[in-house]
Amino acid sequence: MHADVYASAARPGLRTRLASRQAHAMRAVRYRRFMALAGLDADARILDLGCGSLGLRAFAPELDVTGVDLVDRPDYPGPFVRADATTGLPFADDAFDVVYCSSVVEHIDPESRFAFAAEIRRVGRGWYVQTPAWEFPIEPHALLPSAHWLAPPLRRPYWRLGIAGEWDQIELLRRAEMTSLFGRPHAEFFGPLIKSWVSVRPGLTPEAMF
Repeated sequence: MHADVYASAARPGLRTRLASRQAHAMRAVRYRRFMALAGLDADARILDLGCGSLGLRAFAPELDVTGVDLVDRPDYPGPFVRADATTGLPFADDAFDVVYCSSVVEHIDPESRFAFAAEIRRVGRGWYVQTPAWEFPIEPHALLPSAHWLAPPLRRPYWRLGIAGEWDQIELLRRAEMTSLFGRPHAEFFGPLIKSWVSVRPGLTPEAMF
């Protein structure tokens, strides 16, 4: 299975095709790191929070993965629940060995991020949370240089030049915010540049923190 990361782009073209290919390759690498760092075995229960139409199942269809998203995903190939983590997930405490959350938290309103993070910590004995780094010079949703470094009044007209089309006030996270929400993150590099932040707590060894 291969999810087109930029399938919903308002302005598809060469830029989106190249970016989608690179993004898929990076997510495949990220999945391998996830399995190595999260301390999972073949029977682990995983929650894919913000799963989209495929999510983690693009790389691990054989695992016990439950998808969660804000909207219905009728084609999702596995157990699925529609829910909003900022207002509460319909799962018991420690229901999952690990919560996997890739490129989602930057879409959450900054005022709701602590509630979002608290639900991840509540339902998962461990977690693997990745988000694009504020420090990287290309805004990954619009594919525009420096867009995320501009104040919203300046970013809004500039945003129209990117692939995303409709304005979306996405606020990327710095290392300090990731640390406050999920623990000290690892840097994920693209060449010499920090591309993403990844915070991990292994699910099968709850006392360990990376």
